[in-house]
Amino acid sequence: MPQSISNYKEDFILFVEAGFIAVKYADEDSALKLFKAAEILNEKSQLPKVGYGYLHMCKLELKQAALRFREVLEKEPDNTMAETFLGICLSWTPDQMTEGEKILEKNAKESDDTGIRGLAKSALDFVDRFVKTTPTPAELQAKKVSKTKKKSPKH
Repeated sequence: MPQSISNYKEDFILFVEAGFIAVKYADEDSALKLFKAAEILNEKSQLPKVGYGYLHMCKLELKQAALRFREVLEKEPDNTMAETFLGICLSWTPDQMTEGEKILEKNAKESDDTGIRGLAKSALDFVDRFVKTTPTPAELQAKKVSKTKKKSPKH
């Protein structure tokens, strides 16, 4: 590793945290650069990949996010942060909701990390209150589209 990069190796976690903060403020460009810098500083760590997945999740690019979280879990099966984020993505996907809820329920009960337990519980509450409600947001959108198509323009 070049001397200039090794000077910043101890700042790895700061780059990751700053990347998550950039995501929170919808600054995708900065988030990508910060996660990439973290990857350069510690190529073996999975945290930047979790960050990329989190960025996709926040943009509701759920397939891409789930893919990133699964990649992390292949290398670190006990990574409860990646697993919980995967559970969130799946619980927001109608045909994978049950699988996502199982992951979230497991981490809400079993995680050693109180932050992860709280996140999983909040996500389960969100799914119950908003995703599972009838009609779902997707069903409402479908109704709007079908009503628009039924109305024919007046000539």
